[in-house]
Amino acid sequence: MFEDRIQYFLKLTSMEACRNTARSDGSALPSLKKAEEGTTQYIPLTDPAMLPDLPCNLMEVFECRESVRTYTKQSITQKELSTILWCTQGVKMELSNGKTYRNVPAAGGMHSLETYLYIQRVESLEEGLYRYLPYEHVLVMLETRNTIEASFLNSFPNRSMVEQSAITLVWTSILERLSYGYGARSLRYTFLDAGHVCENLYLVAQALRLGVCAVGAFEDEDLNAALKLDTQEEVAIYAATVGKI
Repeated sequence: MFEDRIQYFLKLTSMEACRNTARSDGSALPSLKKAEEGTTQYIPLTDPAMLPDLPCNLMEVFECRESVRTYTKQSITQKELSTILWCTQGVKMELSNGKTYRNVPAAGGMHSLETYLYIQRVESLEEGLYRYLPYEHVLVMLETRNTIEASFLNSFPNRSMVEQSAITLVWTSILERLSYGYGARSLRYTFLDAGHVCENLYLVAQALRLGVCAVGAFEDEDLNAALKLDTQEEVAIYAATVGKI
């Protein structure tokens, strides 16, 4: 029964299940910064200090926030892309132990999430798959659109929304960062953290007058394979499309 599975999950991830962890055993903190890919060429984004203020009525942003599933063919500007990434995963301060203060909360400040972007229409950027490096606030290109398009799009049952988008963000979780301190309970926290990030995306998109729609429906194995993830360490858990409206 489905209800039995829920009860089993809740028991598996109870507070009792996170008492004996790598942290409690005195193990070293895992790296909170993913290694860069080979010979990395950074693609700089607009410095957060140079991003313009977004004058908006906060209550209006909350009231008007909605999911938008169709987009125009107009490109997103690089400044808009920089704003989106800064507001969803931007690092405000790096601490001596490698932890960071960011624009979203995260369990234990461990920030297990990584951000991948399938870019189709951003001014002056080649179409393809990218990864956001939050410590440096830059992008790195992983694959061109020609090599990634079919496998990426086929990962989504509702692929038309992804095909129309200017960008599709995929958030992955490096599970060791959370399991270090929370054991099996980290299975709850990583999805909660992703929800915080996606809600920030909705709010900044509304302020920028962009459309956004969260996407939870994707074929896990196919998307992990398209992103070339080592699923023993990192898995895709959430996505969202963004475009001009």
